[in-house]
Amino acid sequence: MNKVRAMVAFSALLAAAVTTAPVPVQAAERNAQEQRARPSDDTSGRVQRGQASHYHRRLNGRRMANGERFSVNSNSAASRTLPLGTTARVKNLETGRTAMVEVEDRGPYARGRILDVSPRTAQQLGMLEEGVAPVEISPVEVPQRDGSTRPGAGASR
Repeated sequence: MNKVRAMVAFSALLAAAVTTAPVPVQAAERNAQEQRARPSDDTSGRVQRGQASHYHRRLNGRRMANGERFSVNSNSAASRTLPLGTTARVKNLETGRTAMVEVEDRGPYARGRILDVSPRTAQQLGMLEEGVAPVEISPVEVPQRDGSTRPGAGASR
């Protein structure tokens, strides 16, 4: 019986240790992380085309890959391939509407999608009702692996 109590106590301690809040990252460290591209990131700044969707409103307040909290009223976007900190112009190919976004998160995780945008940006693009739209992503400023930034294909437009 003592072994069972010890196991229960150990499990409770382990669960408490796992669920404690992470230590906040200092702003200078976070910015350094955002400005450094990973080896798998596309730092070329080329134009991409594909399907985009938008974050659900219930994700408001959750942490993004860059450590910041997501806001439904932001211009945040999620990309699997563009480096965090990339600024890009997104064009809805059905409506012709455009919006500027900043890549601050990883995703989307749905098959066939290349970008997730905030509900505010989805409304600007005219895709809030449909939920998914064909888009063209033109990076304007792309962080590089060495910590510098360079203009992307969208910078000349």
